[in-house]
Amino acid sequence: SAMASMAAGRHEHWSSRFGFLMAAVGFAVGLGNIWRFPYIAGENGGAAFVLVYLACAIGIGVPILMAELLVGRRGAASAPLSMRTVASEGGRSKSWQLVGHMGLLAAFLIEIVYAGVVGWVLWYLYKALATGFEGVGAEAAGAEFQSVLADPGGMLLWTLLGLAITGFVIYGGVRKGIERTVVVLMPLLFLLLAGLCIYNIFAGGMKEALNWLFTPDFSKLSPGVFLIAIGQAFFSIGIAMGGTMTFGAYLPKSISIPRSAVIIVFTDALVALLAGLVIFPIVFNNGLNPAEGPGLIFKTLPVAFSAMAGGHVISVLFFLLVSVAGITSMIGLIECVTAWMEDHHGFTRHKSALAVVGAVAVLSVLSILSYTVLPKLSIEGIVPSLTQGEGLSLNEALDFVSFNILLPVGGLLIAAFVGFYVPKGNAADELRFRQPRLFALWRFLLRYLVVPVMFLIILVSIFPEATAKLLTFLNNPGEFLFD
Repeated sequence: SAMASMAAGRHEHWSSRFGFLMAAVGFAVGLGNIWRFPYIAGENGGAAFVLVYLACAIGIGVPILMAELLVGRRGAASAPLSMRTVASEGGRSKSWQLVGHMGLLAAFLIEIVYAGVVGWVLWYLYKALATGFEGVGAEAAGAEFQSVLADPGGMLLWTLLGLAITGFVIYGGVRKGIERTVVVLMPLLFLLLAGLCIYNIFAGGMKEALNWLFTPDFSKLSPGVFLIAIGQAFFSIGIAMGGTMTFGAYLPKSISIPRSAVIIVFTDALVALLAGLVIFPIVFNNGLNPAEGPGLIFKTLPVAFSAMAGGHVISVLFFLLVSVAGITSMIGLIECVTAWMEDHHGFTRHKSALAVVGAVAVLSVLSILSYTVLPKLSIEGIVPSLTQGEGLSLNEALDFVSFNILLPVGGLLIAAFVGFYVPKGNAADELRFRQPRLFALWRFLLRYLVVPVMFLIILVSIFPEATAKLLTFLNNPGEFLFD
């Protein structure tokens, strides 16, 4: 269509493969790699989990990442328009563009909550610079985080600062904004990770951390752990959020999609493992609880920083690292919506960037207030198993809709679309495998591994209680039957 060809010629391209890879890795590497992965790995069998996670990331993450980049590059536009172009080209219904819209909606909803979390991280970076958490005990650290949550004004200030930084990058465009930023920030992130790991080798706790992450406990491997690993791989790589597809639209033909996908997935996993070697030596060395979950960064680590030699410097470097991971993910989440504004509403890049950042800023105020002022929404009627009569806060509701519905359903539909509906020749033309056998393997994995697995994730997300019962049964059929 005229609209598609107009949009296709309008977007910039990455100037280098390195720039694209840094942007894509920056989008994939977020707060989930840094606090979620290490503690989930340790809880679910250490190295045994890491192996399952790597298998999932390679067997499921790589094929679907390739599918998403393929659609993006072939459509050369925002996610909905790319889906529509690729569908039309293969003689399929234009309604496939709805999958692109789902991705954008997910990105937008996630961004509203994520902006607030990045706000906390920046605030903590400031606290680290100011005090280095000197003399902060466990009690004080918990109280400090509570006081952050109870201060909507402070949260708003730091959230808006994070959005302003992101908006400034998006405003500059693909090359002058995103690429110029990520080629500095991502190497900085790797340097910080490496530096903090080396520090930990000398400071102590590294042995326990290596045991926690790399001692295989195969007794913990159950069907449930496989599901956790698949979910972590899927969410960590950032599938079905529109970001990867949009970054694919800026990809020159000369850059190999299969090779890029493998590099992105491996780098993402490597960052997660290195983050474990940054966080856990500090946790074990100071006798803290590794299974703290989301509070780990804000409640547990400040206690350690206050007790460590050189803790002031280390705390600053650590929160700088987390800030970089947060901001580079926000860039991808906001860019995909900005590209859509440019395509669909004919806005300029500058106008689109301001509109999207402005909308997220306004809505993030609601997200911030939901920690303190706003009452919990009660939606027991819809999702009884989740709420247990508590009602969901706005953030929990946005989280549920994005992570349990939009992303898995989007992932399933992208995999099915590319696996079954995109003509074989078109896919082969984008991927350009040297060996036809590899192309056949990719297509087989997409159709008969990714699609069923994504279907499984959706069932689990929507029926958590039934799943729990089923898993109990699978883990121990005898006990379950004769209970």
